[in-house]
Formats: sequence, structure tokens, C-alpha cells
Amino acid sequence: AFLELSGPSEIKGVWKESVTLPCTYVPVEGLVQQTLAWTVVHDKGSGTIFRRDGSGDHILLSEYRDRVSIPKDVPGDVSLFILSLEISDRGTYTCQVTWRDSNNSLIAKEITINLEVIKVAATKPIIRGAEPGRALPAGASASLSCEASGSPPISYRWFRSGPAGTAELLSSGAQLAWPSLRPSDSGTYFCEAENR
Repeated sequence: AFLELSGPSEIKGVWKESVTLPCTYVPVEGLVQQTLAWTVVHDKGSGTIFRRDGSGDHILLSEYRDRVSIPKDVPGDVSLFILSLEISDRGTYTCQVTWRDSNNSLIAKEITINLEVIKVAATKPIIRGAEPGRALPAGASASLSCEASGSPPISYRWFRSGPAGTAELLSSGAQLAWPSLRPSDSGTYFCEAENR
């Protein structure tokens, strides 16, 4: 039986965002995963971030506590997911897996991934121009979509213009939908996009 871990040799992550360090294998019958460990070497030193063995999952480096996870029920996927990247997370990560075969002997494999953490300049959201006014029959379904470019995450809000410059908040999503239009839905709607 032939087992190989696969993953990229380098990943670029964005500061304050999340990243997945892929590490996968194709499960082979008769070989049972015994242990999984993710270790790191970076400016602050080296250590084991995560270990999964017969007694469960253990996060061993405090700076990764509450920030890392690994798929639970996906056979062969032992990728490391890191939330809210810090600049200090950059370094060399090693994914190491051991399996036990039917003769009770152990097989170990490892791959290393270099993680770069880059800062992306924050850019204001720019909403792409919406289509001009539309006339639609009562009873028709309709939707308006708001799309903006800029630094994620971007949140959206849809409003309907009211009398004397007031506005009524209708939705905090990127889309506003009507399953069945009524004449009273006529009006002026606008979208607002916001990021950090």
C-alpha cells in the first residue's frame, strides 16, 4: 500500500484573515491513522501546535489556542486552518502523520509548508454601478444585488428612501428580494457597503 501526504510547499496568507495549510492523503485500506502533529519553526522559536492521538485533539502552543482547527470527519484531510493571522505566524509548518498497518508496524510521513503573511492595504469599498430604474408588473418576483470591491470583509445594507430624506433599513445582506411585487413596493432603494 502506498501512502503519500500532499500539500503545497508555500502558502501566502493575509494578515488578520484566515488561511488553510493543506495536508491530505488518500486513505489506504488496512492502514489506520495513529497520530497527527503540526509543528512550526518561526522567529519566536519552534514547537508543536497541534497533536491528535488516541486521547483526542491537543493544542500545545498557547498563541494558537482558539485559532486553529483541523477537519474532524474528513478521512485523509488533516489540513490546518488558522484564524486571524498574525505577522508572527509566518514560518515553516510541518504536517506529520503516522499510520499503523496490519502487522502493527508504524509508517510516518511528513511535508513542510512555508507560510508567508502579507499585509494588504485596506481599500474603501467601491460599489459597482447598479442598473437604472426598472418597471415591473405586480406579482412578478424581483431582486436587487449590491456588489462592491475593496478590502474584505465587506458588509452590505439595503435601504428604501422615505419622506424628507429619511431611510428605512430593509436588509443587512447583499441582496434584496421580492417573491411577489406589490404596487406599494414602488420606490427608490439604495445600498451601502462598509468595511474596516
